[in-house]
Amino acid sequence: MKRHYKLVAVLGMVLIALAGCSTQNPVTSTSGGFWDHYFVYPLSLALTKVAEFLGGSYGLSIIAVTIIIRLVLLPLILKQQKSTMAMQALRPEMEAIQKKYAGKKDPETQQKLQKEMMALYQKHQINPLGGCLPILIQMPIIFAFYNAIARTGEIAEHSFLWVSLGAPDPYFILPIIAAITTFLQIRVSMTDEIQPPMKMMMNIMPIFVLVAGFTLPSALALYWVIGNLFGIGQGYYLKKRMTFLKSKSDTKPAPTK
Repeated sequence: MKRHYKLVAVLGMVLIALAGCSTQNPVTSTSGGFWDHYFVYPLSLALTKVAEFLGGSYGLSIIAVTIIIRLVLLPLILKQQKSTMAMQALRPEMEAIQKKYAGKKDPETQQKLQKEMMALYQKHQINPLGGCLPILIQMPIIFAFYNAIARTGEIAEHSFLWVSLGAPDPYFILPIIAAITTFLQIRVSMTDEIQPPMKMMMNIMPIFVLVAGFTLPSALALYWVIGNLFGIGQGYYLKKRMTFLKSKSDTKPAPTK
């Protein structure tokens, strides 16, 4: 379970690194490279087409496409949550095995530990990486959409609400909302027991979003806000679903022998 949280923390750091990369080069149908041609440009085209359908509003287009992408990714989120629930149910047995070999770091003991853990996973038909793979699949899509917004030239020429989408928010309202909702989204997606890597991510990511929002185009801050709001609602839904499924499992009668 700890490896899962560490992976999430590492991906958060990757997000910071990618977000800091240059996004000044516009993406077009002639953009070379696998990443631009097959990921960034299709999303840029989607933003443009949706904006045309919505009367030329790129602000509404960002909101609509952000929600569509989140809905498309929802099955992966549900799969990730199912794996997380299964791992949480096994935590007492996992801790018992770890306690059995506590204080012994020699290779032979560690091999026995890993063997018993794998036997436990196989017994309950659980893939320990099941919660990580959906995250790995989501990340390229989210990063590509981020780049599509930053590199679609038409977005910079439009205004939405009180901001120019190609310039930073002059009143810092969107960056502040983005930072607050980033914190809330990370917090609501956690279990009651907060692991150190996730706590670090919960503290660092909102600061990054706030600082970045002061200088990056408002279109990106708008994307963060909408994505975070969707994530908060999704997080509450998944927690309620988890509670319901757990209570249903607890009240299920034991099989008769």
